[in-house]
Amino acid sequence: MYLFIKFDNVSFAYELEDEGIVRAVNDFSLEVPEGQFLAVLGHNGCGKSTVAKLINGILVPNKGKVTVKGMDTSDESKTVDIRRTVGMVFQNPDNQIVGTSVEEDVAFGPENKNVEPEKIRRIVEDVLRKVRLWEKRKTPPSKLSGGQKQRLATADALAGLPECLGLDGPTAMLDPSSRKEVINIVKELNQKEGMTIILITHHTDEVVDADRIILMKDGKIIGDDIPKKIFADRSLLKRAKMDIPPVVE
Repeated sequence: MYLFIKFDNVSFAYELEDEGIVRAVNDFSLEVPEGQFLAVLGHNGCGKSTVAKLINGILVPNKGKVTVKGMDTSDESKTVDIRRTVGMVFQNPDNQIVGTSVEEDVAFGPENKNVEPEKIRRIVEDVLRKVRLWEKRKTPPSKLSGGQKQRLATADALAGLPECLGLDGPTAMLDPSSRKEVINIVKELNQKEGMTIILITHHTDEVVDADRIILMKDGKIIGDDIPKKIFADRSLLKRAKMDIPPVVE
């Protein structure tokens, strides 16, 4: 299996006015093969959102190296290619939505890349059908529910035709049924399209179907295994301040 993303002894620290230097990840190493559904699980402040931003060059390591398909994220000449390869979906979909209708919003990215109009139409229809929003294509985004907005943000990321989708807390602002909608689409993209998925969350019930879970605490990996083994280790979950998902219990 092809190695898709690699973190090699990566450290990153933020400089905050009140607290000075705050280390978010520390000597962090990780290899993600192509086509894997990887879940990054941990309590607030464990460094998982920093990992998300390091994946496609939003942040660049202070130490160590992150590579995406062999491209170094600190190499500015590769930034555009890296961001085409890894699409990102964040916690608040309103920060990613710019169009006056659902289809306009999805078309915005390809239009900016000068993709020909006929291809844009095909991309828009394809990704809106994948996230089950094709029937809402003429609807203003402001009229969508929270779950529908997050599905639209996912469609926006997919319109760039990425090979990998990184999702940083995509369900944090959603109710249980909307959370389920988004997670089901993510699972389908992995299982039907073979897309590499990196899902970053603190909801243990969302990751029981992942291929692999890494458990984070204080900027380090404290567990790395299949869900069955991670959730069987109660002392490990306690260290990470995580609950056992009801379905596993």
